[in-house]
Amino acid sequence: MVPNVLQAYAFDINKLNAFTALYNDVMLADSGLSKLEREMIAVTVSSINKCYYCLTAHGAAVRQLSGDPKLGEMLVMNWRVAPLDARQKAMLAFAELVTVASATIEEKDRDALRQVGFSDRDIWDIAAVAGFYNMSNRMASATDMRPNDDYHAQAR
Repeated sequence: MVPNVLQAYAFDINKLNAFTALYNDVMLADSGLSKLEREMIAVTVSSINKCYYCLTAHGAAVRQLSGDPKLGEMLVMNWRVAPLDARQKAMLAFAELVTVASATIEEKDRDALRQVGFSDRDIWDIAAVAGFYNMSNRMASATDMRPNDDYHAQAR
């Protein structure tokens, strides 16, 4: 399966290369965040932005990586109903803040992340993932990007 997001960017090889390079850096590079945590951020941000493409694709990734189909659905609907630990709750609350009110972020918000074990590099990575999906959600919505049908049945 070739994800439709890649097909959408393929009209311009430079745009495709830029998108995939940033995705690979934000989602796959070395980080204090696990792949699952990064996918959880993607789903949380996409839920706030109501991005059909990303909720479907990254909801499937959360189901697959966690082995828990309920977790993927909970994050799609409302991350606060999911059985998360303090670290995950702080991470998703910060991702939500980056999404809805980034100009209000203060040192106390970063300190809340440090209190549950995130380093300054991890905080950067949380913000980078949230920022990437805010951009991706807007591109997907603006261009009517649709998820591949395969995502709907994955890891259920």
